[in-house]
Amino acid sequence: SISSVVLLFTVVWTMVVLARLTSPPTKPVLAIEVICHQWWWEVRYLSDDPAQIFTTANEIHIPAGQPVLFKLVSADVIHSFWIPALGGKTDLIPGQTNETWLEAHKPGIYSGQCTEYCGLEHARMGLLLVAQTPGDFAAWRAHQLQSPARPATGEQWAGQANFTAHCGSCHAVRGTDAAGSLGPDLSHLMQRHTIAAGVLPNTPQNLDRWIADPQGIKPGVMMQKPEMSARERASVISYLTTLH
Repeated sequence: SISSVVLLFTVVWTMVVLARLTSPPTKPVLAIEVICHQWWWEVRYLSDDPAQIFTTANEIHIPAGQPVLFKLVSADVIHSFWIPALGGKTDLIPGQTNETWLEAHKPGIYSGQCTEYCGLEHARMGLLLVAQTPGDFAAWRAHQLQSPARPATGEQWAGQANFTAHCGSCHAVRGTDAAGSLGPDLSHLMQRHTIAAGVLPNTPQNLDRWIADPQGIKPGVMMQKPEMSARERASVISYLTTLH
């Protein structure tokens, strides 16, 4: 009957449209693995060349005008990856890898959010996606692959030692003895717009607040208050501000 033909056409058309939506128009220029944690985003830039792989956190940079493949993984519970201005939601489920792709048509900063309830601080699990011109992105990527500059003052050297002793079992800084993986990689921390997964603007004052009392700012967060004096903490802040 005519109605059956119309229904069949509608089903086929819907499947074709959905296929186009789930696949980029051209081959992705980049693959990024996003690993969700309670309550932050680990971001690994993948490559066939191990020397070109690096890790950052809570802020994703991509080249504008080019499709990017995202491999989505959860380290604990179900999360959901969403950059509203660029695409739909994709769940991150423990034990499996889901894929999606995004393309920002012009440079800009796009806000994202976890949209699957994942525990106490779900509402404050934000991220930023920064779309750059291809040239600016290439420069940013090349810089991320480098180790940060060495400390330049006695206080900064003391801060590096205190950071390694008190924070280095959870956080990593490329080129140092700090090689933890439980928390975000901080190799180029001061290039990020926020800390604590979008909770605070990234300033020295907020870094001091965050280190002094993480549970007071983001209750339930896995980060605990380090056992260090105010002087030791000040040296750590002095060191962290060199991580550009």
